[in-house]
Amino acid sequence: MAPWHDRAGFASALARHALSILIAAVALASPVASNAGDVPTFAVDASWPKQLPNNWILGQVGGITVDWQGHIWVIHRPRSLTDDEKGASLTPPRSKCCVSAPPVLEFDADGNLLRSWGGPGQGYEWVGREHGIEVDERGFVWVGGNADNDNAILKFTLDGKFVAQIGKFAPSLGSNDTTQLGKPAETALDKEANEIYVADGYGNRRVIVFDATTLAYKRHWGAYGNKPDDAKQAPYDPKAQVAQQFGNPVHCVKLANDGLVYVCDRINNRIQVFRKDGSFVKEFFFEKNTLGNGAVWDVAIWPDPKQTYLLSADGENNEIRVIKREDGSVVGSFGHNGRNAGQFHWVHAMAIDARGNVYTAEVDTGKRIQKFKLTSDALK
Repeated sequence: MAPWHDRAGFASALARHALSILIAAVALASPVASNAGDVPTFAVDASWPKQLPNNWILGQVGGITVDWQGHIWVIHRPRSLTDDEKGASLTPPRSKCCVSAPPVLEFDADGNLLRSWGGPGQGYEWVGREHGIEVDERGFVWVGGNADNDNAILKFTLDGKFVAQIGKFAPSLGSNDTTQLGKPAETALDKEANEIYVADGYGNRRVIVFDATTLAYKRHWGAYGNKPDDAKQAPYDPKAQVAQQFGNPVHCVKLANDGLVYVCDRINNRIQVFRKDGSFVKEFFFEKNTLGNGAVWDVAIWPDPKQTYLLSADGENNEIRVIKREDGSVVGSFGHNGRNAGQFHWVHAMAIDARGNVYTAEVDTGKRIQKFKLTSDALK
């Protein structure tokens, strides 16, 4: 009897064939699903944060960070508000709304305001234009500014009590002075070494490191780990030789768990990577044809155990790139130029909490903060 006349044999063969097809399909599909799930993807939470109390409004948001509790800290620029935005504070009042919020605000992950403070006070001089905020696990808040004489970093308690400062509110002394800063953009804390790293900045062209308790100078370096040079630079040209010095501003500094230090050379469209002693490791370029204000404004490190990715904010192209930390390859992005929820106008700074939620801050006329919830399984 021919095999196809054997009903039992035919059914058995058909079952085996179907099973082999199913196994092959699973084998082909599994790697794709795994890889896709590992890349961080996000959706904007348009309800975050909740409306501020006291008829308050935010100006340009110069910095944002997440502390060890998962709280989001923001520093904004009250003096950037226009008269129509702060109409209720004019004499006589121009409109029902609004009044500037204090410069420093703390939110929880649900968008509730927890505390606020900042501005001029007894025993210290407040910055001329707010820029950069960091909170350490010892319970201190570090803030800076980038106005002409904002050549200092201020240290406060969580409740806004002034503790100390690095540098002075006076003219800069250049990129190789160890007592003064140059319109610093951002700071990062090394908990184990008890050191504070400063991206310095809008005036200087270096990273500089201090003891976080005594505030004593430790070390500094420029691009490629070399001695920084303040000589006038030509405007950025993507066709020219790669710049051997940082441009202004040196806009961010971030520390990874493996000891690598990531620095945003904003105008030169690159991230440079160093060891903690300032020795150069490698560099990554992004959107090299970008002119204007440059393509690398801030960096945040992904909170999975291996810190697999970097996220980089680009305030000229108004997007956030997802980058493999190992080799600098771009594996995703989100955002677009615009003012709808999930879009950006001059996305200036960003931070990530332990759950993979991203928080962004916008300057110029953006003047807002946003939250993007993680939508993929990227924290393995």
